[in-house]
Amino acid sequence: MWNILLNELRSYSRNRSFLLISIVFLLFLCLSIYLGKLQTNSQNEYYETAKNELRQQWEKIDDVNPHRAAHYGTYVFKKANLLSSLDEGVNSVTGNVLRVEGHVQNEIVHSEASQMQIASKFGKLKSSLLLQYILPLMLFFLAYNSVTNEKQSGRLKLLALQGATISSLVWAKTLSVWFYSVLLLALTILAYSLLNLFTITTDIAIRSMLLFAAYAMFYFVISGLTVYFTMAWKNSAVALTSMLALWIMWTIFLPSILMTSVEKWHQLPSRNTFEVAMKNDRSKGIDGHNPADERGKTLAQQILTEYGVDSLSQLPINFDGIRMQADEEYGYIVWDKHFGNLRTILEKQKQSYQLAGFINPFVSLQNASMGFASSDNLHHSEFLIQVEEYRRDFIKKLNDKHAFGGSKTGDWGWRADNEFYRSIPDFEYQMTSLVKILPKYFIDLFLLVFWSILVSTLLFLGIKKINLL
Repeated sequence: MWNILLNELRSYSRNRSFLLISIVFLLFLCLSIYLGKLQTNSQNEYYETAKNELRQQWEKIDDVNPHRAAHYGTYVFKKANLLSSLDEGVNSVTGNVLRVEGHVQNEIVHSEASQMQIASKFGKLKSSLLLQYILPLMLFFLAYNSVTNEKQSGRLKLLALQGATISSLVWAKTLSVWFYSVLLLALTILAYSLLNLFTITTDIAIRSMLLFAAYAMFYFVISGLTVYFTMAWKNSAVALTSMLALWIMWTIFLPSILMTSVEKWHQLPSRNTFEVAMKNDRSKGIDGHNPADERGKTLAQQILTEYGVDSLSQLPINFDGIRMQADEEYGYIVWDKHFGNLRTILEKQKQSYQLAGFINPFVSLQNASMGFASSDNLHHSEFLIQVEEYRRDFIKKLNDKHAFGGSKTGDWGWRADNEFYRSIPDFEYQMTSLVKILPKYFIDLFLLVFWSILVSTLLFLGIKKINLL
């Protein structure tokens, strides 16, 4: 088998047209990674500039009431991920700017896709597009031509007559095509590593290796199936047509059908329903801006009892700040309930969609690719959670200063100094560790292994049915 395999690889290297196509494809891959890196750097530079300007504006705040500063708020930017040059996933459609302010948990806005002139998913040159759609098609035609040409020339029969087993022929063809794909994949990862040589961390290196493993298993599935069907079916054109039909089902129709089904099984509430439910639940809590609110009066009585005084004017603190923070804390319950419900539904959608990998390995590849490239909904959700945690701490510091910083109840003219505002830290996003997200993608890796074993089994068992003589 190894001699046949080496001959196959030599034949690839001697085919000028094939080498030219491979070089052009590799150049496009490197170009897409380079352009992705430029876009990532440009985007992050823009965000850093905007972030620094906003921070400078914040640190220049002086003689402002803390609660007014809470309404003034600030903005948080979602930095582009270093691995997004390999697979940008959902990053182009999820938005990247989020306002942080009191009384409300805002939605992230200003997605890249909303500013694009080309709306098509194929409108940009992306590494994931080339690796997930174009390279597998190249493998289809490479495997098909490799087997068909030798069938038509009679070389396969000649090899069989000379003692070569069907097993060695099938596996040599499969592995030669697969080695070619792995070589292109390795060169892609190498190009990415060289372009990001001084910024790659251990976490990114491990993620890159997991990406490599996921794509390599998928390419083995493609190579094995194409070689088997082309050798097993007498009509090579039917074999090619069938594989292309399967590919179209895997990449276009099934993902759309499955995602639509998943969204029906685990349906998200409409925006209007969500907002109305939030507003209704929010209205049941304390109103921080309404001194006449009955719940606020109950809280005031508790504070009066705690301090042993008869009226708010006798308090050594500012009850307005306490009421504002109570308003916020009730909001936490409401936000956690409704946004938590959204995250739960999205998680169920994701899990159900992952199971579709049993009938479509392309689904598992896409999930694993986005997950290990930190560009999936899970990482986006983790970013939003970190921002909300920061917002709560940010607003609490302002409300506490309003309550305990030296002013008295009703004194809205009291202002905090600049030193206090400069003491409030800026938001710093901590990328979700691989250890935390890896268990979420065991199912995708398992299904890619499952498909690899399934194809290997098909090759072992199906070889007996192939008759070249």
